[in-house]
Amino acid sequence: MAEFLAGIEQLALVRGLKASFIAYPIVNALHIMAVGALLTSVGLMDFSVLGAFRSLPHAPFVALLRRVALGAFGGAIITGAVLFSVKAGTYAAMPVFLAKMTLILLAGANFLAFTRLTRTSGVAESAGGIAAVLAVISLGLWTCVLFAGRFIGFL
Repeated sequence: MAEFLAGIEQLALVRGLKASFIAYPIVNALHIMAVGALLTSVGLMDFSVLGAFRSLPHAPFVALLRRVALGAFGGAIITGAVLFSVKAGTYAAMPVFLAKMTLILLAGANFLAFTRLTRTSGVAESAGGIAAVLAVISLGLWTCVLFAGRFIGFL
């Protein structure tokens, strides 16, 4: 595995990223923007499930936020992979990085559970209290993902 990670760090694109004065900060800023858009849209969806924004039409509001969240998640994955490539061996050995990846997987599983729960009606209210529990879990998981990500840069 160490050889594979070292190989990632030696790719021409990665070496170019390391050598560039502006490329890494731009990718880092794009990652922060994507994570911000992801957490904002997920948070708004979760708060909507918990009863906020009742004056807005629920289905179109959530549909828009879901598209934003999925697009932002894709952007975060791409930019995160690029950032990871610069120090792949170092990051892969960090417990906080592994915790972040685990939390992202748990948040994804929570999202799939919520989607499955609301699939029949498409409305979280009909899912009962379970939808609210999943929304609270989502808020907690994504907050932990954010903190874990910030710790990576400081450890």
